[in-house]
Amino acid sequence: MYSALVLGLGLCSFFFLVLNPDGGVDAYRQNQKMGFILREQIIRRALLDNGLGRTPPMGWNSWNHFQCNIEEKLIRQTADAMVSSGLAAVGYQYINLDDCWAELNRDSQGNLVPKTSTFPSGIKALADYVHSKGLKLGIYSDAGSQTCSKQMPGSLGHEEQDAKTFASWGIDYLKYDNCNNDGTSPKERYPVMSKALLNSGRPIFFSLCEWGQEDPAKWAPSIGNSWRTTGDISDNWGSMTSLADQNDQWASYAGPGSWNDPDMLEVGNGGMTTEEYRSHFSIWALAKAPLLIGCDLRTMNNETYDILSNKEVIAVNQDKLGIQGKKVKKDGDLEVWAGPLSKGRVAVVLWNRSSSKSTVTAYWSDIGLKSSTTVKARDLWAHSTQSSVKAQISADLDSHACKMYVLTPK
Repeated sequence: MYSALVLGLGLCSFFFLVLNPDGGVDAYRQNQKMGFILREQIIRRALLDNGLGRTPPMGWNSWNHFQCNIEEKLIRQTADAMVSSGLAAVGYQYINLDDCWAELNRDSQGNLVPKTSTFPSGIKALADYVHSKGLKLGIYSDAGSQTCSKQMPGSLGHEEQDAKTFASWGIDYLKYDNCNNDGTSPKERYPVMSKALLNSGRPIFFSLCEWGQEDPAKWAPSIGNSWRTTGDISDNWGSMTSLADQNDQWASYAGPGSWNDPDMLEVGNGGMTTEEYRSHFSIWALAKAPLLIGCDLRTMNNETYDILSNKEVIAVNQDKLGIQGKKVKKDGDLEVWAGPLSKGRVAVVLWNRSSSKSTVTAYWSDIGLKSSTTVKARDLWAHSTQSSVKAQISADLDSHACKMYVLTPK
C-alpha cells in the first residue's frame, strides 16, 4: 500500500512547485520544513490497497472506435496487433472490452453471460488468449441496473457475484460506468464493487467512470485506481481541450495507485490533425492520465503509430515520482504546462491553442526552476537535445501544435 505519508510528500512537492515558482525543485529539496508544513495541510486519504496502478495504466479500449460492434475475433486480432506492432514492448498491456459484451439477461443463477453471437468461446478463453500474448484483459460493467447501451445488465446488487465471475475468468481491469443507476450517490454504490473486487481473490484494476459528477478525486483514491474527472471524449479539438482543462483542476489529487482520468485517447480515429493528436498525447502523458488507445490497432497508419509509440513521452507518463503535471501559465491561447519528474527533472509542454502560428515561451519562474539554473533540454518529439539552456525555453508553433521537453538541471 502506498502510504499516506509518501503520498503527502509527493503532493507537497507539487504544491510547493506551483505556489513557490521562484524557489523551484532545488529549493524544495533544501526546505524540508516547508514540505512538512504543507504536508500537514493536506487531507490524507488512504489508497486502495490492491497494489495496482503504481504508474498510469497503458492499453487499449474498444469503445471510441468500435462502440458496440465488438466480437472475440476482433479482440484477439487487437491483442495480436498490440504485440506485433511493438506497442506492447513500450508499455501497453491492457486489452479492454467496453460495453455490449454480454447477453441482455443473466442466467438462472444470476450470472452474467457472454453474448453467444459475438463471444461464443466465452470470456475465460479470451482472457487465456490475451494472457498468452503477455497482455492483460479488461472488462466493463456499470453501477446501475443496465449498462449505458441498455444491451446488457449492470452490476448493481450483484457486485460480489460479478466480481467473483470476473476473477474466475482471469479479468485484470474493470471499467465501471454510472448509467441507469438508482439515484443514490456514487459514493455509496462504487465502494460496494471496490470491496467485492478486493474479496474476489484476484488483483483487478478498478477504473471508476462516474464522469466527475461528484468530484471523485476527493473520495475515489480509497476505492479505485483511477476515476473519470470528465464526461466522454469526442474525436475533435474542442472536446479534447475542454477535457484537458477540466481534468487539470484535480492535479493535486493524483499519485501512484490512483489517477485522474480525462477519458481515453482518440489518437488515430481521424477527427483531428496529426499536430492535434500529438498535443492530445503530450498533455495526457504530462497529466499522468491513463494511456488507453482508442483506435483500430490493426489498421493504424505510421503517423498514429509514431505518436502512440514515442518512448520518451511515455516515460514522462510512467515516471515513478507520479506527480501530475498541470497548466502553469496561460497567455490567451498560448499555454505552458509543466510538472516535476524524478531525479530533479521537469517536464514541459509549450502549447499553441490559437488559430495562427505563435511563439510560446516558458520562463524558469513559470515552471519552478531558479532563474540562474542551466538545463539540458530534450525535445521529446524531435528527439534532439540542447545541451545548455538558460532562463527560458521558447518555440515557434503552428496552430494547435506543441513542443514537449524534459529539462535536466546541470
